[in-house]
Amino acid sequence: MKRLDFDYFKQDVLDVAPDLIGKMLVRKMENGKILRHRIMETEAYRGEIDTACHARAGKTKRTKPLYKQGGITYIYLCYGIHHLLNVVTGAAEEPQAVLIRAVEGFNGPGKLTKALKIDITLNEVDLFHSDVLWIEDDGYKPHYIATKRIGIDYATEFYRNIEWRFVQKDM
Repeated sequence: MKRLDFDYFKQDVLDVAPDLIGKMLVRKMENGKILRHRIMETEAYRGEIDTACHARAGKTKRTKPLYKQGGITYIYLCYGIHHLLNVVTGAAEEPQAVLIRAVEGFNGPGKLTKALKIDITLNEVDLFHSDVLWIEDDGYKPHYIATKRIGIDYATEFYRNIEWRFVQKDM
C-alpha cells in the first residue's frame, strides 16, 4: 500500500474523482484499530461556475477549505444529519473537491462517515500527513462508469446533467 502524496491531490478534480475509484480510504479509530475500505463511488464538484458546487456562492466560512491547496478534507453537515467527506483537489484559490459517496461495505456518503466516525472534527485534515485519515493505492484499477450526480436539484440543468459521478462497474 502506498499513501497518496501531495502531488496526487494537486491534480484537477476531473482527473482525481474517477481515479479514486478502487483506492483505499483508511481511518485510524480512537482505539488504534485501522479500517480500510475500497472507494466505490465518487462525485466531482468543480469551481464557482459549477452550480452544484458549494463554491458557487464564493468563499464563505463554510467553503474556505475548498479554496486551499488540494490534499485536505472538506467535511460538512448535510440536512443537519449526515457529515459528508470530500477531498479537496487542485491549486489554492481554485475551489474543487471529490465527494466520497460510497466505500466497500457502506453505500452512501452519510452511511460511510457514520460507520468510520468521520465528522466535522476531521474538516481540513491533511490527507498526506494525517495519522487518523488518509487514502492509499494498492494498484487495484477497477472499471467504472460515469453518470449524472445525485441530489443536486438546485443546480442548473447543464450541471444537473453533466456526468461527473463515477461508480465502480461491478458495484
